[in-house]
Amino acid sequence: MTPKPFIGAHVSIRGGYGQAARSARESGAACFQYFPKNPRSLKLKPVDYRDAGSCADYCREQGMVSIAHTPYPTNLAADPSGRAVMAASLRNDLEIAEACGSVGIVVHFGHFAGMEPLQGYQNIIQCMNDTLADWNGQTKLLIENMAGNHGHEGMTLEELVKVRELSRYPEKIGFCFDTCHAFAAGTWNPQQTEAFVRRGENLGYWANLDAVHLNDSRYPFGSRRDRHAAIGKGCIGASALSQLLKMEPLADKVIVMETEKGPDGTHRAEIAAVRTWFEAGDD
Repeated sequence: MTPKPFIGAHVSIRGGYGQAARSARESGAACFQYFPKNPRSLKLKPVDYRDAGSCADYCREQGMVSIAHTPYPTNLAADPSGRAVMAASLRNDLEIAEACGSVGIVVHFGHFAGMEPLQGYQNIIQCMNDTLADWNGQTKLLIENMAGNHGHEGMTLEELVKVRELSRYPEKIGFCFDTCHAFAAGTWNPQQTEAFVRRGENLGYWANLDAVHLNDSRYPFGSRRDRHAAIGKGCIGASALSQLLKMEPLADKVIVMETEKGPDGTHRAEIAAVRTWFEAGDD
């Protein structure tokens, strides 16, 4: 029997964290992703422990899991002059996510913005070190692979593994694998999925994978364009996505779609469709 992962989508926290969990459940999801605060700002948000606690309690009762996504301006590779602000925002996200009972907070690898690559990597590692220095919660920092639309960095599994390895707190860091990004970057060729998965195993990447962003791609393999398409409606296709997700190292993971909502305002149809991938052929 193929192990079944948690399948869900990104949801709004407009009604609060607890309501986000309930909305996800109503759409048939077993997991969900949310922004812990304003997605377009690094301004710190006081932790509403009552609301976050209701989210955590509901998820435990329903057997659900969640991940948070850091705001768009978050950049691990940012210039050292802005590192304190970046680290404070990330720590704020960790505190909110921990109160919600979330597995981790997803953060983009970073935009180097013209700086020397070595300096960019050093900035990323130091920002993670500063953020995690006295963090004792269970919620992890989850580094996401990049599509290549903002530069070469963060496109390969090797880079992600090495950055984690060079940090002071690798045990507090995991990975979030984005299917669209990997396809667009030319990192994952669906015609060579088994070889790709073996490479990830040899690198130790999958052993530290905590979440998957399940997105099809509007543009072809290697295009380095980060544009999501509905599952099975893009250049990757349902068959290739299904094959990858059913590989053993990706089993039992948090799988979140970041695609557009359906006509009913939810991801109900896509969640149901993806779930069938793991039901076919079950004993």
